[in-house]
Amino acid sequence: MSTPLSKPQIISHIQKRLNYTVFDSKWIPCSAKFVCVGNFARGTGVMQIYEVQQGEAQLIKEVEKPKPIKCATFGAASLQQRHIATGDFDGNLNIWNLEVPEVPVYSVKAHKEIVNSIDGVGGLGIGDGAPEIVTGSRDGTVKVWDHRQRDSPVVNMEPVEGETKRDCWTVAFGHAYNDQDRCVCAGYDNGDIKLFDLRNMSLRWETNIKNGVCCVEFDRKDINMNKLVATSLEGKFHIFDMRTQHPTKGFASVSEKAHKSTIWQVRHLPQNREIFMTAGGAGNLHLWKYEYPAKRSKKDSDGVDVGVAGTVNLLQNVTVSTQPIASLDWNPDKQGLLLCSGFDQTVRVHIVTKLNLV
Repeated sequence: MSTPLSKPQIISHIQKRLNYTVFDSKWIPCSAKFVCVGNFARGTGVMQIYEVQQGEAQLIKEVEKPKPIKCATFGAASLQQRHIATGDFDGNLNIWNLEVPEVPVYSVKAHKEIVNSIDGVGGLGIGDGAPEIVTGSRDGTVKVWDHRQRDSPVVNMEPVEGETKRDCWTVAFGHAYNDQDRCVCAGYDNGDIKLFDLRNMSLRWETNIKNGVCCVEFDRKDINMNKLVATSLEGKFHIFDMRTQHPTKGFASVSEKAHKSTIWQVRHLPQNREIFMTAGGAGNLHLWKYEYPAKRSKKDSDGVDVGVAGTVNLLQNVTVSTQPIASLDWNPDKQGLLLCSGFDQTVRVHIVTKLNLV
């Protein structure tokens, strides 16, 4: 029998008030430290490093930057160096050595406008192939960068001449399961989701979910595409089964109206790809589990394979803030340790229990 106590619980462990607006926060791999980035009221950027010690977050280092920092990723860093890549309000992509974060080890003017989203692959032992970074911007372009190639992107995906430029809100890597294959998924303010195949340099698939796409994430970056979650403005999220692509219908999907407000973020648990957390504009966290159907594909009337979507179950939900939760990050090493930050200028560490039992 399922009792309330047998379900996973989301327990508040640390709350740390900050004196700036925090946009993103990330665990530093293989450590008990995390990084917060954002902007001061005076219009400058800030990067802080904290260490978790005896139930407290101790500030280790703080550096001020000329421009507010919007997003950050360790995805293209080696486990030895653990360099963090950031995108700022001025369109710059910088890579920082956190031991000496005063000067970037790599810097490029990536976009004409703010970098809304960043993701990395090929680092931390996740994903085969070269370490690469993808950035999405308000200027409508999505660009892939290799820090070994200085000034120009490896790939530049932009609207064709005459096409209206849409604000790109979110980008994510996936399908990096061998040296050649790699995909980038991008979500836009008009509800477009585009899947770019970097091996064939082509647009593999696109759809529209009729609402601005706030966040997209594959359940794993380093496997043959399995699932993709996309969250949107009106409190809905969509899960696409990426294993079977129909020539006309595309990928099968299931949608869930979860929050009463925007779903800002989605993050899959590193230790179990069927479990993921969504964060909402009303300051709430929802923990979900995806259940596969009995058969993931079937034949349509023409004998062509078409995907079958599964179901999604709510495991637990909790309200942690009165303001939107803008960033989420699971600790890659310690199952259930969750870092989140919101527009109430607070960074929080939560412990999610019983994840090994669901």
